[in-house]
Parts: sequence; structure tokens; C-alpha cells
Amino acid sequence: MTTTLAIANQKGGVAKTTTVASVGAALAELGSSVLLVDLDPQACLTFSLGIDPEDLELSVHHVLTKGLDPTEVILETEDGVDLVPATIELARAEAELLTRTGREHVLKTMIESLEESDLEYDWVLLDCPPSLGVLTVAALTAADGVLVPLQCETLSHRGVGQLLDTVHDVRRFTNRGLEVWGVLPTLYDGRTNHARTVLETISDTYDLEVIEPPIPKTIKFAEAPAAGRSILATNRSSKGAQAYREVSANLVERSKRPQKTAQKKAQKKAQKKAQR
Repeated sequence: MTTTLAIANQKGGVAKTTTVASVGAALAELGSSVLLVDLDPQACLTFSLGIDPEDLELSVHHVLTKGLDPTEVILETEDGVDLVPATIELARAEAELLTRTGREHVLKTMIESLEESDLEYDWVLLDCPPSLGVLTVAALTAADGVLVPLQCETLSHRGVGQLLDTVHDVRRFTNRGLEVWGVLPTLYDGRTNHARTVLETISDTYDLEVIEPPIPKTIKFAEAPAAGRSILATNRSSKGAQAYREVSANLVERSKRPQKTAQKKAQKKAQKKAQR
């Protein structure tokens, strides 16, 4: 079974792309087959993995708006993960999809078509754009869970409530099984009282699980994209790389939990049998 995880936060600069690239590489190290999907028109994930978006003729834009077979755009990367790349053309997708029936399901359809082909992945990680538009809603509709990277600063908390409202709407209308896996603290500087205080209050503020450990703030993350690799390749023994390895191991454990919706269905069945 494929586990599809959306990494989402409409605020930019919270290490969404770094998280997708690093968790993907760490899952590959653990022996999982991994597909990353770049849903940001800025194509930062594509560039970070050593692929120049300007050199690409086909991208996720053609899959979502033209119905192209996703197997025709998937690229292999040096980090051991496959990638559905993005280009600036994706900026037009929001407008093109806006008037289409079933626009929320375009990503779900793409992933289902991969499952029906010879390409099967253990994990699909969706790098959402910094907005709550059509592409983010489509990612949430396709996902089993959503992970929220959150910079350990007070201002970064603004907007998380809006994201959770969107998740609630998606649950009601397009994906009942969607679960918030938790908040991942990023850009964490344990030397400051402010960062430590923010980290301590995240769980209480949003009633969400905090995925440990927090990702430390380090220049090593900024250096990795220039090499076209994740930090797990450029600085294997760094604190940042090790933190993402631990986070990925914890996500694997989290994926083994039965979904709440499945649990509820099982409970209802058991109750009906008992009543008979």
C-alpha cells in the first residue's frame, strides 16, 4: 500500500521543500521506494534535486491539466527517489483547473494511475505550494495524512488555523480519511528562550502531535540545493541530516497506525454484530 503524505503550510520559508527532499532521501535510505511531487510553480524541489526546470519540456503541469500519463514525466534522482518535476507553467494550472469538474481529484487520479501501472511506491510525498488554492486542496484530497512544517517563531503560527480549517473542509467534502499527522518544528534554535517557548506551546495551541526531533537551524540546508542533492548526501553526519533521519523513522511508525476512519467503521460493524 502506498502512503501519501502532503507537506503543507501556506506560509513560505518554513522549510517545506527541504523537508520533502530530506524525508524522501531518508525514507529511501530505509529501503522504501519514494516518489516526490513538486506542486510549487517556483519549482524549488525540482531545482534542489539537481534538475533545471528550464530544461524540461514535460512536467506535473501536463499531467494535471492535459491528462498526460505521469510515467512520462517521472525522473530518477541521485538521492534514490523519483520526482514528478514542476516548471513555471504550473502557475497557470490554478486558473485552468478552477472551472473543471472534479478539479480536487486530479492528484488522486494521478496517484491511482501509478498504482495501476508497474510503478509502485511505498511513499508519495507532495510538496504543496505556499497557498491554500486548488493545488493544495488537490494534494490534501489525495493524501492519507498532512504534515505541517512550522518555524519556531510566533509569527509563523499565524495562518495555521486557516490551514486546519481547509483540512476540515477537505474532510467534509473530498477526503474523509485525511488525518493531520502533526507539526514538524523547523529552523529550531535551541539557544533562544523564544524558540524553546514556541516549541513547548505548539502542541497545546493547536491540539496537534509534535513530530520529533525539531529540525535545527543550520547553514548546511542552504548549501545542499546548490549541489543538487539533499542534506543527507551533502552533509551526511550533520545534525540536520540526523534529525531528518529520526523524523522519517518516526513517520514510518506513524504510518503503521490504523486510520481513525477505518477504526470507526470497524467499531460500527462490531456494534451491529453485537446488536444482532
